[in-house]
Amino acid sequence: MTKEELRRIFYALSDDIRLEIISMLLKEEEICVCSFMKHFNMSQPNISFHLRILKDASLLKARKQGKWVYYSINKENQVLELLKDIIMEFVNVGISRGILVEDLSCSIEEG
Repeated sequence: MTKEELRRIFYALSDDIRLEIISMLLKEEEICVCSFMKHFNMSQPNISFHLRILKDASLLKARKQGKWVYYSINKENQVLELLKDIIMEFVNVGISRGILVEDLSCSIEEG
């Protein structure tokens, strides 16, 4: 890992919204961008900005299904692997495992 890659990771984790996204994804395997839009009450371009920073830092993986993009944790990221327990303990998003399951599938009306 280079110093630049490490800087990108810490920059990505320096924002409350992005920390909360990471915490949510540590609780759920995969979350659609539409669920993040609902949770944060943000527009698609605004939430995509945060997701792009996390993806550019190699913290997230993305897969496209139809109109929507689904995000998951990049389990190969060594820094995130070291920090995940700390993030889970100190970043409270007010959800427990499985509570977002109903929101994970974007409705046909939205897509």
